[in-house]
Amino acid sequence: MTLPLRHPDVRSSAVMTRRAWWLLVGNFLVPGSAQVLAGNRRLGRLGLGFTLGLWVALLVAVVLYFVFPTGLYTLATFDLSMLVLQAALVAYGVVWLVLTLDTLRLIRVVRVRPRMRAVLAFATIALLAVSVGSTAYGTYLVGVTRGTLSSIFGGGAMEAPIDGRYNIMLLGGDAGEDREGLRPDSISVVSIDASTGAATIIGVTREFRDFTFAEDSPMHELYPDGYNYDHCNVSVCKLNSVYTEVELKSPELYPDAVAEGSEPGIEGMRDAVESILGLPIQYFALIDMEGFAQLIDALGGVDISYDGTEPLPLGGLLDSDGVPYGVNQWIEPGDWHFNGEQALAYARSRITSDDYARMQRQRQVQEALVRQFEPANVLSKFQDVAEAGSQVIKTDVPQGMLGYFVQLGLKTKSQPIASLELTPPAIDPEEPDYDLVHSMVQEALFPDDSGQ
Repeated sequence: MTLPLRHPDVRSSAVMTRRAWWLLVGNFLVPGSAQVLAGNRRLGRLGLGFTLGLWVALLVAVVLYFVFPTGLYTLATFDLSMLVLQAALVAYGVVWLVLTLDTLRLIRVVRVRPRMRAVLAFATIALLAVSVGSTAYGTYLVGVTRGTLSSIFGGGAMEAPIDGRYNIMLLGGDAGEDREGLRPDSISVVSIDASTGAATIIGVTREFRDFTFAEDSPMHELYPDGYNYDHCNVSVCKLNSVYTEVELKSPELYPDAVAEGSEPGIEGMRDAVESILGLPIQYFALIDMEGFAQLIDALGGVDISYDGTEPLPLGGLLDSDGVPYGVNQWIEPGDWHFNGEQALAYARSRITSDDYARMQRQRQVQEALVRQFEPANVLSKFQDVAEAGSQVIKTDVPQGMLGYFVQLGLKTKSQPIASLELTPPAIDPEEPDYDLVHSMVQEALFPDDSGQ
């Protein structure tokens, strides 16, 4: 087959036409093969080398996926790895472009059947668009991923599990027009077993008061007797006010916070939550509720089941007689598909319910959003999701640990998630029994130990 391809009978248009299709399709399937068979062998070997390298890389990725998935996820989310992948895709795209144009030269279009010349030219352009276009788009996606991950994940130190667990503080931040700065309205801690992935979500009400700070906390110097009604520097003295106070009035208490991928207000909240729960917090994740709507829209909305007994107003206020007005929409009990604006209003609604019911709805929206993060759904809307995600989420989880947490998250997703709500009637946040809180947390996380 080599001689007819390299030294064809140029007088036969039928032979030249068959040869043209062999070379064109062969170059598309195995870049470099056309040159090895009919052209510059050195150029062909270069193309085959790139092709073989791509196949080997894919084979290694498949093997790692089944043998050592954590290593694959870590490698795939490591910034340097993505930079190398971008460079490799660019180089492969350039080589593929050169090989395709050279293949067109080798075809000798003027020697093929006249009626096939336009078809071959069109096929060459189409295959060139597919090959070079796919590598260009792949390069773009890797670049978007790099930018998104670097903007979301910190570059701080990798923390080891404590007592076999990772504890991550989740803050849902809201900066309304009637507020001085941002205040976290949704506060919870996700505690994950570092071996099994078993997770427990601890709901912490923002209404907690009269809590102390550890002696090594900068806040302890300001409030040695506790953070309560008479001891704070903002209008409302409760847990979520710590963020506002530290961020706006005492950022110097945590001078290294920004350099470590955090914020002074977040570090103040970390110290407060650690004291309330009696639990060390390795990492945090702050979710901007204002940008939450954009992320939900990017994912195509969320499915919510509202199980209340009365219709719920989205938006609006109460008049002097306690009657709602200015309501955008009333939500009847049942199943709903919300867009971003509706989901945000659902999570914020409180004119006809208390803060604890709102906490539950916020958690419900967060869980519904997680369910939307299926691979097919994310990939089909990748650019919008990446853009929205970088504006919504901030965390100090180092990018180098992302692969580990992805693998751990897959274990978590395969089993039920336990929950502990530190809200009335179990806990009175205005007159809390912190010994009881600590014992409830320990029993939820280490039930075997508490039973001994």
